[in-house]
Amino acid sequence: MKRFLVLGVVYMWVMASCQHKPTELNVPGIPKDTSGTGGNKQPCDSTIVYFGRDVLPILNSNCAMSGCHDAGTASDGVVLNSYDKVINTGKVVPFDLNSSDLYEVITEDKPDKIMPPPPRPKLTATQIALIAKWINQGAKNLVCDEQICDTVNISYANMIGKTMTTYCAGCHNANNPSAGVNLSNYEGMAAIAANGKLIGSITHAAGFKAMPQGGKLPACEIKQIQKWVAMGYPNN
Repeated sequence: MKRFLVLGVVYMWVMASCQHKPTELNVPGIPKDTSGTGGNKQPCDSTIVYFGRDVLPILNSNCAMSGCHDAGTASDGVVLNSYDKVINTGKVVPFDLNSSDLYEVITEDKPDKIMPPPPRPKLTATQIALIAKWINQGAKNLVCDEQICDTVNISYANMIGKTMTTYCAGCHNANNPSAGVNLSNYEGMAAIAANGKLIGSITHAAGFKAMPQGGKLPACEIKQIQKWVAMGYPNN
């Protein structure tokens, strides 16, 4: 009897020692989740500001450009084209607006200190509030997966104009129309939509200059713009 008890204990010990934690797979091309909730991407939460989706496009369009804060120029040692660079060279302090240089310069009133510098337009109140919310939420590099793409209620006023303000109007505005293109109002958008350059650029088609700088628009925004153009680019 004792012999069988001993054998049973040994068997249980061997089986326990053979259990291993599953290996975490790092699949190339699929970003690892940084939200701490598991998986590669989580559904987007409307209460959370996501760096790659919400903040980086604003910085790419208004700050991370040649002559300012791209990698090639790095004015004042500041580069604003990636998460690590924004945190380190933009001196962003999580949960602390007053100690974050990035927030200080985008809310500055003095013409010689404000960013973007004149004649470039100041960031909109909505853009500033978004960056402030991101910092107050801990300035994290969270990623998410858009579950719903609205392709029904499409017009310049309620959708396309907002996309252009976020991704393009920093370079293509009335005061600084890069390449002679103004994407900060309906008239400018309608003109570039009519000649075919808008779709060619945002889809990175051969023969067109790929826009916006710093990467491609999210798939949902591209689909929305394509449908807007196909509808005859309605304003309202």
